[in-house]
Amino acid sequence: MPYSPPLRDIRFSLDLVGLDALATYPGLEHADTETVMSLLEEFGRLMTDCWASTNELGDRQGLGVDLEAGTITTPVEFRTAYSRYVEAGWGSVPADPDHGGGGFPHLVSIAMSELIQSANMALALCPMLTQGAIEALASHGSEAQKERYLRKLITGEWTGTMNLSESEAGSDVGAQRTKAVMAADGTWRITGQKIYITWGEHDLSDNIVHLVLARVQGSPAGTKGISCFIVPKFLVLDDDSLGEHNDVHLVSTEHKMGIHGSPTCVLAFGDHSEGAVGELIGEVDAGMRYMFTMMNNARLAVGQQGQAIAERAYQQAVTHALTRVQGRPVGGEVGDPIVGHPDVRRMLLIMRSNIEAMRHLLYLNAKAIDDAHHHPQPQERQAAGELADLLTPLSKAWCTDLGNELCSLAVQVHGGMGYVEDTGVAQMYRDVRIAAIYEGTNGIQALDLIGRKLGLRQGGVMADLITRMRADAHALEAVVGVGDLGVGLGHALDTLEQVTKWMLEAGHSEPIDAMAGATPYLRLVATVVGGWLMGRQAMAATSAVERLDDAYLAAKCATARFYVEQILPTINGLVAQVQGTANPLFSVPHTMLASR
Repeated sequence: MPYSPPLRDIRFSLDLVGLDALATYPGLEHADTETVMSLLEEFGRLMTDCWASTNELGDRQGLGVDLEAGTITTPVEFRTAYSRYVEAGWGSVPADPDHGGGGFPHLVSIAMSELIQSANMALALCPMLTQGAIEALASHGSEAQKERYLRKLITGEWTGTMNLSESEAGSDVGAQRTKAVMAADGTWRITGQKIYITWGEHDLSDNIVHLVLARVQGSPAGTKGISCFIVPKFLVLDDDSLGEHNDVHLVSTEHKMGIHGSPTCVLAFGDHSEGAVGELIGEVDAGMRYMFTMMNNARLAVGQQGQAIAERAYQQAVTHALTRVQGRPVGGEVGDPIVGHPDVRRMLLIMRSNIEAMRHLLYLNAKAIDDAHHHPQPQERQAAGELADLLTPLSKAWCTDLGNELCSLAVQVHGGMGYVEDTGVAQMYRDVRIAAIYEGTNGIQALDLIGRKLGLRQGGVMADLITRMRADAHALEAVVGVGDLGVGLGHALDTLEQVTKWMLEAGHSEPIDAMAGATPYLRLVATVVGGWLMGRQAMAATSAVERLDDAYLAAKCATARFYVEQILPTINGLVAQVQGTANPLFSVPHTMLASR
């Protein structure tokens, strides 16, 4: 099934969150809308002409794994697609110009991420992890480390990975057992084993730069005693050439439900020597702080996966609904396509409106990150950083949960044909399933929201966001034709304010009750934020359509209305789940859960 980059939708979202404002900041003057859209158009051409066609191939063909040799061979089409990506310098777009980057804002990077993830999520994971490694090294590496590794990572000639998980630790990173011992030459020797390492071994690049969490002897227990090390696949010599193979080796690969074209590896460090050679990043025991730079980047990118795969699934579902003839729609003719059936139309609008809301949220989150780094005013940088922190768990969890739900709807639109692999939509359903799990399961995102982000400034960051949303709701009420949407948004904000007050109080008095309601609370918050952004969409589209009489903009108003009238009211059913206390969850003893 062909993929068509939704460039007009992307531009609408970029305008909505304020891309042009970024071009007024020192150092970002080149990031004006026309330049960015020209860049995205060219990148989208690579995605459609080269990358998108490799998606199904990678799913069916998979990877060539030789455990005895410790190698993984990707499909030749993957190597061609990745080479074209590297040759054109696409990986350098958001990177620091001091190290060969283009210096574009993160907002542009997240727009590019949508296109590349929609085209081939399995292959796109390789540059996604590399981008995270770039950010971690740029933020915390020494000048020598930056000179040694960043340029090759930015070009894509080398790729990066993140090594956290271990078989006995899982999400409890503090329980990991990989060890680091300093050698006489000042480097470190790393011993241990890591699991679920995405693109941990492959044949796309000359070198793989692993960022590895390990514990130095004598360090405190738990996450406070974790350090972060650079462990390259091939050692890098003083003249920047590649030396011998480091003692990091492939043990096995996982046989997964989806993303079959992405190698998910178990890696062993130090099995054949006193340890793999590593370089300490920054200070001992500060590894979790450094790794979170990489993880926060990855969490937003993973949220993007939910939206991007849903977008491609929607495109295929719409095409099927417009061409599939089955039954006679009410008021229609024999031979009319199934898009005339109300249930099919409902599914498509649920998909379309949620995809638009997700895109707005992800782009707003990225814009906040850019403001936090580049805004000329210190107080604005601080406020933007707080907003980005608050939005990140929403972006990751809500967008990946919806990715699962919307891809399931795409299968449903196809009927029985959707359950057949030949149609291709089942692959999207399988591929997107992982996104709610990795980079911190969505339950962990919900706990992060109530445990860390909601308490920022004693709830002040959330209060500021509610105030901002309420101001836009009042403005929306005054817009002819869509004013009732402002009223609906205002009622939703009343609910959010009341439930947030309960959550803040419960977090202090009964933490387990707050934890029990964390997941439905995140869903409630994100749904309201989505409603706010769709309300802003309605205002922007209404203003423009009055000038242009554009059917596209009229459709934007219609999808905003559908969201506010049909999606936003679902928060009312979440209130009891949020405030229901933990008692119902533990009313059946765990010893009886398996009883029948």
